[in-house]
Amino acid sequence: MSVAVNSVVGIGTQNQNHNVFVYGSLLADEVVRALLNRVPSSSSATLSDYHRFKIKGRVYPAILPVQSKKVTGRVLLGISGVELHILDEFEDVEYTRTEVDVFFTENSENLRAYAYVWSNPNDPDLYAEWDFEFIIT
Repeated sequence: MSVAVNSVVGIGTQNQNHNVFVYGSLLADEVVRALLNRVPSSSSATLSDYHRFKIKGRVYPAILPVQSKKVTGRVLLGISGVELHILDEFEDVEYTRTEVDVFFTENSENLRAYAYVWSNPNDPDLYAEWDFEFIIT
């Protein structure tokens, strides 16, 4: 299975490096290392006009567009095409890889990056605010 992908220029270019905004289990270096065999450079970032939800019965979150909300996370920098495919497989069909604008926490500069957005905006199992501290405690 693979993740759905919004039509984005440059998808499938194996030699191109990508930036990926992460906000859930991929915030843990151990998870990223297990998937990619390395921990890429990263920077703290914020995604505006999205909300991070808990999903009933799961330990990982979902994000969906919600005006006036924001999601904090980090951007993995310099992700190869092969690594992007690995992340697609990890996120599976429940998420759609989408191009978004994120803002670096330290200087408010923006950057175009991919984010994995929950594919079902009407999912009744989405509720409340997900907190990374919940997963590591």
